[in-house]
Amino acid sequence: MKPDASPTARALLALELIQGSPGITADRIADKLGVSERAARRYVGILREAGIPIESVRGPYGGYRLGRGLRLPPLRFTAEEALGLVMAVLDGHHDAGDPTDPVGNALGKIMRALPGPVAAQAEAVRRTTAPAPDRAAARPDPATTTTLVRACSSHRRVRLGYRSEAGSQERAIEVDPWAVVVRHGRWYLLCWSHVADARRAYRIDRVRGVEVLDAVFSPPADLDPVATLEEHLAVGWEYDIEVVIDAPVDAVAGCLPRALGRLEPLDAETTRLVGSTSNPVWYAEQLVMIPAAYRIVRCPEVQEAARVLGRRLLGAGEHP
Repeated sequence: MKPDASPTARALLALELIQGSPGITADRIADKLGVSERAARRYVGILREAGIPIESVRGPYGGYRLGRGLRLPPLRFTAEEALGLVMAVLDGHHDAGDPTDPVGNALGKIMRALPGPVAAQAEAVRRTTAPAPDRAAARPDPATTTTLVRACSSHRRVRLGYRSEAGSQERAIEVDPWAVVVRHGRWYLLCWSHVADARRAYRIDRVRGVEVLDAVFSPPADLDPVATLEEHLAVGWEYDIEVVIDAPVDAVAGCLPRALGRLEPLDAETTRLVGSTSNPVWYAEQLVMIPAAYRIVRCPEVQEAARVLGRRLLGAGEHP
């Protein structure tokens, strides 16, 4: 470290060493800081005076370690560590983005303690999360995710090395990254693909490399990343579906996830749902949430899945 560093700066670096290497000795701290052993002990004393519980054990296996206290000591994170922490919390706790939830509030305190540039990257991901973590979902690489979040924030085009769903090939794709969105345990890059000349959502766990380019872009005005992602995920699948619902569109919109498709009014009392899926059984199960009568007018596969589901529900209501 710099020879003219202040005692406070040296004390904080000593704290970082103790945090990272529990049991570290005074001579090792002195060696890392480039000071005498006596000075290293003085910096430990400064930390104790500040209320940080640092325990010491004498003997050949002794050294300094942080004790247990009511207050967290100062924390130092790299951008990758901070985003990795946020990712882990979001994966394991569905209310981590809610500041009124205890876990969400605790995470917010950590975010406020981080340096601005580091916190901004993690907060960008936190704002675009949603409930329903999936333990089976593939976890993306934190370093890759950090690079993509930075590119979204700086509006810089990127070149992705992207692996296909089958995993048999990798291709290069240039995109304008709009947002990183966490949805139902999956991490997506919502973007404009210059290869497809269309909006796309790429799974970040399938990204094998990221190169930030010099070109800049302007994202869509008033972009709602979660809503846009869900609308995108509702189209382009194997089975095209149309459902007519005997209810106004406002009465239906709050009951169905956007991922099912697009709702449009046919008249004041009737709504049409247009979407697609690769899983007719799952789609039929989601339609049960509609609080009104409905008819599946297109997609024989979903119609058959609905008939099977209906027989099962009727059987569940029969008396033994």
